[in-house]
Amino acid sequence: MRRGFSFLCFIGLLVVGLSCVHAQERLRMSTTTSTEDSGLLDVLLPPFEKANKIKINVISVGTGKALKLGENGDVDVVLVHSRAAEDKFVQAGYGIDRRDVMYNDYIVIGPEKDPAKVKGSKTAVEAFKRLGEGKADFVSRGDDSGTHKKEMEIWKAAGIKPEGKWYLQAGQGMGAVLQMAANKQGYTLADRGTYISMEGKISLPILFEGDKLLQNPYGIIAVNPAKHPKANYQGAKKLIAYMTGAEGQKTIADFKKNGKQLFFPNAGR
Repeated sequence: MRRGFSFLCFIGLLVVGLSCVHAQERLRMSTTTSTEDSGLLDVLLPPFEKANKIKINVISVGTGKALKLGENGDVDVVLVHSRAAEDKFVQAGYGIDRRDVMYNDYIVIGPEKDPAKVKGSKTAVEAFKRLGEGKADFVSRGDDSGTHKKEMEIWKAAGIKPEGKWYLQAGQGMGAVLQMAANKQGYTLADRGTYISMEGKISLPILFEGDKLLQNPYGIIAVNPAKHPKANYQGAKKLIAYMTGAEGQKTIADFKKNGKQLFFPNAGR
């Protein structure tokens, strides 16, 4: 009798435990490959999940696809880096509560011998004009990501429509593109965070940096519950408050690879 009672108690506790697991709040976030490939999310999200008992399901894609997931209501919050696309997303009514989170910048990397002579450029536009001469391969993200959008913005400013055998559209994330450029000893436009995180794995130096045009700000946006009533808006608000608050901003500032800071917090600036 005692054994039977103990068994029933065990089953009851198991059912309760499983119910608690299934009842755990979940938050779906689409974000860029740069936040994933750099390793930032591995240190930024766990403290929030533990404190709020929320499990975040991360979908890492390019900015264009990340925003599309928000537009379709397939996620609850987006963390991306293309201000023009973000503003369009909000203005169309798909997102609300957009906040600045952090920034870094873009860099042009390429082979040490630098056949396109990018290193002598005074501006990003001049650097791309030299790249457009096709003296060496250029590997493009080609995936409507924030990096790809920035690349296309610079080509347009340079008056160049990139095409030909020298221009390779990968349709891949930043990490894969860096590897591809290294294998081909070609050029690419990269976000500094992912580049730093992969130092030692690729053999391409920075050949151009520092132009204001290469600034790379990141924003976080909640999916509008008025458009998608099933969106976890309350969870999204908590995540936004965390990432733009003191704890999240400090975690971003403290995150380093090879002794170098990958992202710089800028919430509230």
